Amino acid sequence: MSAVLKDAPRLERMLDSDLSEVLAIENAIYTHPWTRGNFSDSLRAVYECWTWRLDDELLGYFVLLVAAGEGHLLNLSVAVAHQRCGHGSALLKEAMRLARSRGAQHIFLEVRSGNLGAKALYRHFDFRQVAVRPDYYPAHGGREDALVLSLAL
Repeated sequence: MSAVLKDAPRLERMLDSDLSEVLAIENAIYTHPWTRGNFSDSLRAVYECWTWRLDDELLGYFVLLVAAGEGHLLNLSVAVAHQRCGHGSALLKEAMRLARSRGAQHIFLEVRSGNLGAKALYRHFDFRQVAVRPDYYPAHGGREDALVLSLAL
């Protein structure tokens, strides 16, 4: 019997040429998405901006800032068609690995208080809530709190 190896997604540095695809995902999954300017600024600032691809298809991406021994996960997103398939976990593992390799001892992030899927993902990796940022995110009909989560690496 021979084993058949399926293609595995690969992590690649995000480029300006990826931004149209990134924005298509961003606009499809968020009511208040990042703008092209947010991503361009992150690329220009040399943040850790990475894409997650299977062949030529963009499955997801993340943006990570690492400085002063801390990582700050600014954005981690998976295309709707590929959510709940393990890609969020894979991207989060890559972001944590990268933060650790760049000298971070902790990683922080903000998550919308109402984003149950993301909260479950971060809970699975043992992130702990360390603060609340009241009215941090714009939301339909007002603002939504951000939960600040942290994990020791």
